[in-house]
Amino acid sequence: MLFVCTANIDRSPTAESIYKNDPDFDVKSAGISQYAKMPVSEKLLEWADVVFCMENFQKNYIRDKYPEIVINKEMYTLNIPDNYIYRDPELISRIEEIMEPWLLTYRQTKS
Repeated sequence: MLFVCTANIDRSPTAESIYKNDPDFDVKSAGISQYAKMPVSEKLLEWADVVFCMENFQKNYIRDKYPEIVINKEMYTLNIPDNYIYRDPELISRIEEIMEPWLLTYRQTKS
């Protein structure tokens, strides 16, 4: 799973921290800004089986910049605005709540 936000400082690293120890997933995070802590790249997108963007404009940016890589890739928007700090309890709760249905479906299809 690749979680993407803008600067890769608060939202996507928080999501990565939530799921990084889950044995079912390899998890990374990145940002679309050129100043991101870990910028989105072709290599990261090729690595990812699924991409979760915090906002729709990030998903659109990735689709526009890397169309050949993500054309058949699962991509989702979590609709989490950029008004949280890293590991904010409310942010953690929102991510877990939004991700729960996807995780449940994934685990059911894996069994």
